[in-house]
Amino acid sequence: MESMTPKEIVEYLDNYVIGQHNAKKTIAVALRNRFRRMRLPQEIQDEIMPKNILMIGSTGVGKTEIARRLAKMMGYPFVKVEASKYTEVGFVGRDVESMIRDLVATSVSLVTQEQKELKAGEIDDYVEKMIIEKLLPPLPKGATEAKQQEYAKSFERMREKLKKGELDKLKIEVEMPAPKIEMGDSNLPPEMSKVQESLAKVFGSLGRENKKEVTVKEARNILRQAASERLLDDEQIKQEALRRAQEGGIIFLDEIDKIAVSSQNSGRQDPSKEGVQRDLLPIVEGSTVNTKYGPVDTDHILFIAAGAFHVSKPSDLIPELQGRFPLRVELDSLTEEALYEILTKPKNSLIKQYQALLGVEGMELLFEEDALRAIAKLSFQANERTEDIGARRLHTVIEKVLEDISYDADEYRGKTFTITADYVHGKLDTIVEDEDVARYIL
Repeated sequence: MESMTPKEIVEYLDNYVIGQHNAKKTIAVALRNRFRRMRLPQEIQDEIMPKNILMIGSTGVGKTEIARRLAKMMGYPFVKVEASKYTEVGFVGRDVESMIRDLVATSVSLVTQEQKELKAGEIDDYVEKMIIEKLLPPLPKGATEAKQQEYAKSFERMREKLKKGELDKLKIEVEMPAPKIEMGDSNLPPEMSKVQESLAKVFGSLGRENKKEVTVKEARNILRQAASERLLDDEQIKQEALRRAQEGGIIFLDEIDKIAVSSQNSGRQDPSKEGVQRDLLPIVEGSTVNTKYGPVDTDHILFIAAGAFHVSKPSDLIPELQGRFPLRVELDSLTEEALYEILTKPKNSLIKQYQALLGVEGMELLFEEDALRAIAKLSFQANERTEDIGARRLHTVIEKVLEDISYDADEYRGKTFTITADYVHGKLDTIVEDEDVARYIL
């Protein structure tokens, strides 16, 4: 990720998201600026604040998909949250600081996984050593040097057999790890989270099984957990996770339009909306949030907000919050041609997904060009005549087209089924033409 230029980031996103070049370009530059900032002297780094982004566009045009794909390519922690889930302090619900705690938890998981991959060899060696020591009786104290050398050779022969899987069916007795009791809740204050963790450890140790007889194959997974706990440095992981969350964390704040107070109702329906915005303001501006892993400064966390803004407008957000999202990007509504490209171009296109799914049944599913054009056209018409839900309409349309084929897939084992334009029209024309029916089925 760090070596990718803005052009390369856009090219990567082009593989999964059709169109929306301006949005991709803005986000790519914002991400690259993070890398650029990291290469500057510390005194300049502290002065350069992230330029938060506000994405404006109808549902289904690619806002969330761009964010989801960014999450896969990033080497820094990323969380997606819905603004509509938060409530003002004093109301029942999630407080806005919990999004920072979620980000830190994600960062800890990310760094832990990286450390496990880095130390995979050490962990495997440790597990193999523990298994072999259970299979090979230890030497008695005071054994001669000749006996020790012979034992070492036996140990290595046993290791080779273990690597080849020749010992997988043998049974050994291992100490079972204490069951993990999940009591985490990012909405709780850090002090309460620490109390919960302490209680979880106490109850976990009470529920510990001493020993259990399992196969060598099963023992590998059981002992790998114990090896990871022994070989990984928890304090180092925590510090690195906090650093990454602070310096490179990205929060995708979806549905921000749901907390905007529309000028039409002046917030009378939900008085807490403006309160959520005011609670959100210090976090976006830069403040310190306490987490169970330690305090986190939010000064350099990048916030990408998104909303459809059908009922409200970006100007309905409080002025202070508007000012914290200086980069505005408007995403285009999807045309018939865009819907066709979404069907065919992405690496993970819906067509490829359904072909793979039905391939499991031993059948080959093919689509004629005219059939794909017909699906795109009918999806576009359904969006025009009912609610415009963008690319999500393709899911319901294709599902309706393939409903009978999916049901009878076992009858087509070893055969090829070709979807034609006539087949598509036969399944959808009457539904799309009847607006009332289309609202319920498509």
